[in-house]
Amino acid sequence: MGVESFDERSGGTGETNKASDRAPSSRRPAKPSTWIRNTNHNPNLVAFVRRARRALPGDPEFGDPLSASGLGGPSVAARAADRLLERHAASREVSLAGLQVWQALTERVSGKPVNREVTLVFTDLVGFSSWALKAGDDATLRLLRRVAQVIEPPLLEAGGRIVKRMGDGTMAVFTEPATAVQAVRTSLDAVKTVDVDGYTPRMRAGVHTGRPQRIGSDWLGVDVNIAARVMERATRGGLIVSQTTMDRIPADEFEVLGLSAKRIRRPLFLPKQDGVPTDLAMYRVKTRRQLPGQDEENDDIAEA
Repeated sequence: MGVESFDERSGGTGETNKASDRAPSSRRPAKPSTWIRNTNHNPNLVAFVRRARRALPGDPEFGDPLSASGLGGPSVAARAADRLLERHAASREVSLAGLQVWQALTERVSGKPVNREVTLVFTDLVGFSSWALKAGDDATLRLLRRVAQVIEPPLLEAGGRIVKRMGDGTMAVFTEPATAVQAVRTSLDAVKTVDVDGYTPRMRAGVHTGRPQRIGSDWLGVDVNIAARVMERATRGGLIVSQTTMDRIPADEFEVLGLSAKRIRRPLFLPKQDGVPTDLAMYRVKTRRQLPGQDEENDDIAEA
């Protein structure tokens, strides 16, 4: 007669019993460092801090490449934070929030309005691309260096600031319209002294006054676009100034500067210029010492 084993009587196996004898394993609590890291990168928390930044003084986007490209402590700190802080993290947003407030307080203490009125200047060289294609890189580089050497000093000495250089073009900003116009006219005359392999470039410039948005070391906005379009009206060189800038220069001061201005009359069938208000008048500005036979800046746009 067979004898049942204990395992058979209990209806189980020895292995099952061994498993049942083991105490249920408990889950280990997460390490504090892991919890902090997960919380720091929690999308909901990051979004909450970003929303909270909108309620703080200053630019809620402060810390992006545009806003952090300027001078001053907050911008320098923002560039360092961009390199050191983790992206898509609450700690990053909290740090930038502090820099945002710092930047706002700095601007407030300086007493300068956020979008103060400035005069914008755009320049470039007429026919530069065609000449460069034939002249080659070496001559092109020599020309650009020589042009910068003669046009930038008058702009800087008059209190202007070079915002950026764009190949054969330059963008500058001034606080005073009359100073900007006079400095640009001086630069235009200086370009006539440049000679590279027998080639003398012809420069054109546009001046417009407005309240653009300053983002770091750059300026953006509608008025910046208008200033660039004003320059484009000088199709064969010379200086074009918008009505907005002309309105801010007293007539007697214009006389003292030795300048004359004629309003540009747009031909009837000329296509509308994009980016420019339809009612914005423009003026060609020349020095009074220019004689008709010496004028090399005649546009194909009729002057009234």
